[in-house]
Amino acid sequence: MPQSFTPFPPRRKPPSNRPLADLVGGCIGPALGKHGFGEADVLMHWPEIVGESLAGRCQPLRLQWRPRKAGGADLAVEPATLVVRVEGGSALVLQHMGPVIIDKVNTYLGWRCVGKIALRQGPLPMEPRRRPKARVPDPQAIAEAREAVSDVEDPALREALARLGAHALRFEPHPTKK
Repeated sequence: MPQSFTPFPPRRKPPSNRPLADLVGGCIGPALGKHGFGEADVLMHWPEIVGESLAGRCQPLRLQWRPRKAGGADLAVEPATLVVRVEGGSALVLQHMGPVIIDKVNTYLGWRCVGKIALRQGPLPMEPRRRPKARVPDPQAIAEAREAVSDVEDPALREALARLGAHALRFEPHPTKK
């Protein structure tokens, strides 16, 4: 009996949902490559690499690679210089933390990519200010406010007025000018 033979297996449809990181890498890769960043990981994960306290004081700008000598295909690649923008007051701290930062970046990347750090003083971009957490009024103010609105029939409205009243009772009135 002859068997049917198909030279090619049926095509599978590629998945339509892919992680956003897979799509963004191709878009921003050329722009980051101009600044020496072959990978966007250093920029995107800077707070994780150096810690939140240092990340608030500095920002990586670029990796500067030394130009290769002619016929340098077989020569070892020299480590790059990480150029970091830092605010004026934090430059001294970053200068002393330089070896630690180099070690953290190299550990994160998995190879000896950075050999030294060059600091460029300048202002960092401002982050949007975070709203302060709401302070909770003391229990005495809550009790006074609930007593004042106890005659309101609707329970949801009564509770909302009690919260509002407790916050109003928490603050002392400003003295009036005479």
